[in-house]
Amino acid sequence: MRPLDAIEARIEALAASPDAAAAAAELLTLGEEVLEHWICAKDEAPTQAKKEGFRLLALHRQGAKDVPSFNACRETCRELVYHHNLIIMQPGHPETAKRLRMAGLVANHLYLFVRGKLEESQLGEFCCSSKPVRSDAAGDNIGEQRGI
Repeated sequence: MRPLDAIEARIEALAASPDAAAAAAELLTLGEEVLEHWICAKDEAPTQAKKEGFRLLALHRQGAKDVPSFNACRETCRELVYHHNLIIMQPGHPETAKRLRMAGLVANHLYLFVRGKLEESQLGEFCCSSKPVRSDAAGDNIGEQRGI
């Protein structure tokens, strides 16, 4: 499992890959690795099982157990699978490049949610832009400092 910072950098690098099918498959794997970080942080071993044919969905299910706010990223996981399938099933489609960019954005959203959730456990109880992640203890708005 790669460090989270390495995952973030790799997601960004894949957005313009000339091999869309390979990039889509790797984005799915990166999504799995992001969820593995969450599960390991809960002192659990990540599952190797699949749900609906995808390990990503089984990892999400495992990560959401006893943490209802983690369900906030369920549709993000499903959307990553959807874009992966579009690219794999229609490799010559004229919108493949757009689909790959969207898959990259979705994978990045999953990364940001999990990274934020690791920093602030209540993230996702209202929305993924929860104020506790954007503010530090002194009340400064970190989001503005980071350009968010």
